[in-house]
Amino acid sequence: MRLIDTICAISTAQGMGAIAVIRLSGPDAIIITDKVFKSIKKEKKLNQQKANTLHYGTIVDGEKDIDEVIVALFKAPHSFTGEDTIEISCHGATYIQQQILQLLIKKGCRLAKPGEFTQRAFLNGKMDLSQAEAVADLIASKSEASRRVALQQMRGGFSNELTKLRERLLWFTSLIELELDFSEEDIEFANRKELFALVEELMSHLKRLIKSFSLGNVIKNGIPVAIVGHTNAGKSTLLNALLQEDKAIVSDIHGTTRDVIEDVINIEGISFRFIDTAGIRKTTDEIETIGINRTFSKISQATIVMLLIDAHDNDEKIHEAVSAVKNRMESEHQKMILVVNKTDLISDKELIDKFQSAKFNELTETDAIVPISAKQQINIEALTSELIKTINLSAIDNDEVIVTNARHYEALQQSLTSLERVEKGLYDMISGDFLAQDIRETLQYLGEITGQINTDEILGTIFKNFCIGK
Repeated sequence: MRLIDTICAISTAQGMGAIAVIRLSGPDAIIITDKVFKSIKKEKKLNQQKANTLHYGTIVDGEKDIDEVIVALFKAPHSFTGEDTIEISCHGATYIQQQILQLLIKKGCRLAKPGEFTQRAFLNGKMDLSQAEAVADLIASKSEASRRVALQQMRGGFSNELTKLRERLLWFTSLIELELDFSEEDIEFANRKELFALVEELMSHLKRLIKSFSLGNVIKNGIPVAIVGHTNAGKSTLLNALLQEDKAIVSDIHGTTRDVIEDVINIEGISFRFIDTAGIRKTTDEIETIGINRTFSKISQATIVMLLIDAHDNDEKIHEAVSAVKNRMESEHQKMILVVNKTDLISDKELIDKFQSAKFNELTETDAIVPISAKQQINIEALTSELIKTINLSAIDNDEVIVTNARHYEALQQSLTSLERVEKGLYDMISGDFLAQDIRETLQYLGEITGQINTDEILGTIFKNFCIGK
């Protein structure tokens, strides 16, 4: 990628606002801005000013004044991209933004590609690849948890851990490869017991990072919660109660909900994607049957399944519903919350007697039973508290490294597979050249995460998903 040209783009959101920011970066960023910027106080040119300073003036096109602006001046290497950088804060009219942008292009700038500012920061060594991806995650964060995790990664928490792992492996592979130069003398530089201990330790680290992806993925994308149950159990009423709006149609007519309805709600900094599904029942209606099949599909995809039952249902009907849903839950990590609805229509004693006599052998230790009234919005807080318990908030609170990126997850999996071959090779006492090959492969996969080893294809895939101006 050429870094000899100067790029520009609007860095604020599209549309009209109070102000907009136009960013320039590259070797001629300051020179080009000097061609169109006149200081109100008639100060020296920007290239003669100190770095990290603000300047008030006017953007001009010849004799024509375009707008009064504030110019922020950053000089290489102390800027986001590591290059000379200018940020022009102008009024937010779309016309003004476009006029300034066209003027800068006329004076020698090139319009930036998506993510090119961050890509230049990576290429200039201001951040590694995982940190660059965290920038995109931070911009896209929709909850407190996703913001905190992205910020922790952007500050290098994940990178630092990977760097330490790679450095220790590099030391051993250099010793093993040194042995190959003295193969005829049969000299051993790398202590095999120490290498075995290191491999065991690194495998433990990688397994922990890989395991964290299940948490990181739901933090980033929201936790899918399927609301399922028989027709008229109150699923749509519950969704409306959780969302605090009439999102779903509520009716006494069976089979009102025939398709999946989804919406997102933020609870204590965590995004939950609630999915209201078609009621489960036997029916000859073709369209409703399609909806019920989609219900079963959503059960297998959900992290949490809220099975809604009517407090008046008999034990047999409840057990049938629990068994039917449990049979569709494919992962041991899925959680079921048995939500007993319409408790306002039954006495507390009847409710207690009912569930003391019922034995739910199908429920696991992580599952829960929560009595509510969706219509009267009774005990909804207890239900949301149960949802929060699903998430390991201590990992977020303790700033532990949490993997949120599918590309990182795949590379870690491949790194672990390579290390497992190293471990087996040590058991089988294979020669050093084969050990070195497997260690190099592990280093390759770890390096791809941070960009220490990269290809144009990887970079192109990552930065094309950024917004222009970032």
